[in-house]
Amino acid sequence: MIASLLTLSRADYKALKITDTYSIHRIVYSLFPKKDGIARNFLFADKGGDFNSRKILILSQDYPDKPEIGSIESKVINDSFLNYDFYGFEVLVNPVKRDNKTGKLVGIRGKEELLAWFIKKSPSFGFSLDPISLTVSDTDIVQFKKDKGTVTFGKAKFTGKLEVTDRELFKKSFCNGIGKAKGFGFGLLQIVPLTKASADA
Repeated sequence: MIASLLTLSRADYKALKITDTYSIHRIVYSLFPKKDGIARNFLFADKGGDFNSRKILILSQDYPDKPEIGSIESKVINDSFLNYDFYGFEVLVNPVKRDNKTGKLVGIRGKEELLAWFIKKSPSFGFSLDPISLTVSDTDIVQFKKDKGTVTFGKAKFTGKLEVTDRELFKKSFCNGIGKAKGFGFGLLQIVPLTKASADA
């Protein structure tokens, strides 16, 4: 896997006419031209920035193209990076669940419900969570115009510590992302290896 950091200056930001989440989606997608018969396979997370610049973290199987506007730095992620047992993490997700009566996906609201949902889902991602360290923030709605309509996503940012319980599932979660709407900046599991002592602290 390749980790890349796209940096856009304030001038780049204006030149690219960035106005919303879809603008970021469009810019990242332009770095990975579609190939016949091969689905695009990358994730990204808008890390925001300050008055002068904005940074976008990208995880992909292939190296991104060099952007016409902005700068990008890429490096290969060593396989050993995913062989630790404990990690600190951050992930922005689109929290949804399927309604038992209608079968439709519905958004999840409320801090306690969000925390309970993520703890319940974590085994399917290949890890368990430290409930004491787990926090949720940035709970809001993302809206943007697309194809003459309005697209709406709920969002929630989870941070904390995790323990790997199923290595293959965990690797899949890291490489493919977790949850829905991954093409719009959700699901990139950002992790930092921890020792057991750090995980228990």
